[in-house]
Amino acid sequence: MLEISPKTNLLEKRSYKYSLQDVAEANLQRDIYSYGTIPKVAFNHRRVPMSMPEEVWITDTSLRDGQQSVEPYSVDQIVKIYQLLSKLGGPYGIIRQTEFFIYSKKDREALEKCMSLNLKFPEITSWIRASKEDFKLVKELGIKETGILVSCSDYHIFKKMKMTRSQCMDYYLGTVKDAFDAGVIPRCHLEDITRADFYGFVVPFVNELQALSREAGIPVKIRACDTMGYGIPYTEAALPRSVAGIIYGLQHYSDVPSECLEWHGHNDFYKAVANAATAWLYGACAVNCSLLGIGERTGNVPLEAMVFEYASLRGSLDGMDTTVITEIAEFFKKDVGYEIPPMTPFVGSAFNATRAGVHADGLMKDEEIYTIFDTKKILNRPATVQISKTSGLAGIAYWINQTYGLEGDQKLDKRSDLVMAVKEWVDGQYEDGRQTAMADHELEMKIAELAPQMHRA
Repeated sequence: MLEISPKTNLLEKRSYKYSLQDVAEANLQRDIYSYGTIPKVAFNHRRVPMSMPEEVWITDTSLRDGQQSVEPYSVDQIVKIYQLLSKLGGPYGIIRQTEFFIYSKKDREALEKCMSLNLKFPEITSWIRASKEDFKLVKELGIKETGILVSCSDYHIFKKMKMTRSQCMDYYLGTVKDAFDAGVIPRCHLEDITRADFYGFVVPFVNELQALSREAGIPVKIRACDTMGYGIPYTEAALPRSVAGIIYGLQHYSDVPSECLEWHGHNDFYKAVANAATAWLYGACAVNCSLLGIGERTGNVPLEAMVFEYASLRGSLDGMDTTVITEIAEFFKKDVGYEIPPMTPFVGSAFNATRAGVHADGLMKDEEIYTIFDTKKILNRPATVQISKTSGLAGIAYWINQTYGLEGDQKLDKRSDLVMAVKEWVDGQYEDGRQTAMADHELEMKIAELAPQMHRA
């Protein structure tokens, strides 16, 4: 049967019908996932069309997936994180939603305090066990949407749930009916989709979800979860690992509209950000992230990374305030006690610092030579140097000028007496066997000794 596609405005064949394949044994995709070897990347040389939606956005899981991986946040910390997300996302809600637990008294207290702030964005959603009681609780709390775990690979269906595919599908569909009966929008988390039988289970299951949605008159959202970080952003990669193939398939064979399609990834193979961007490019409106990438094992897609990815792809921040990213990093370090690895992009203490003298010399002449963008303007984090045995005269001069706010005629040249004296002292430290970089307070003490008239800016 041929129909005009509302997406492409072309005649397309609509007779594709994928039925549930209720196999007797689990398909563990052993040609790709042999447990004793590194997972393989297969290609089928099939290209799917790039189809970025008119609008894309970020959703947040810092208070759900993220919180599962650190010490539980206090109520006040949860409220502060929510406020920072709203401030970062801006007036147009580029950070569209965030999800909360609602199990404990503390969870509900934090949720109610956040709701009382009456912030338009991010919208508060929940994540629950799939039970009628929990759906009722969601409704009572005034939450319109909730996440539901619907694991979709045979690893989970056969090994964890001890069911067949048909039993599992019936169980999931019953759960989603309970959500519809409660008047709640279900967001189905298709866990482990990158190891699932896409056409044998995922597509038939999502088609049944769509049928229930039409019957109930309530939308159903689909979150494609790359639980183990197996997703691949490469063009012409084969399923089940192809991110583009997954997004295309859910849209083309299950009619999931872009605004109901979301990607959730992990960073086990360093591909979280690239995979999330690929999901946007091929048709998903939403990518699910956590602040600083905090999440299970190697973490989730870092939310701050997707802020910059958004600006790169759209050519605009659309109201997002990137200086808040620095506020968030400081909050996690000082209030939460979370240690951010120094070299973490955008938020680490060394992300825009150099120890190389030749780089510091370039910074002195023009910061743009060795700085990725104007980090002072965009992140309220000026480019800096860390003094070590390789910093040289230029590094020391740059550090003194920046630390003491010396500009114009006051700015020290790398051949100035003070710079030369500090360099001699630093060299002596390393000749005596020091291995670590110089701390700011050590340098300040030495400068106070050498130049008592100097005062930090």
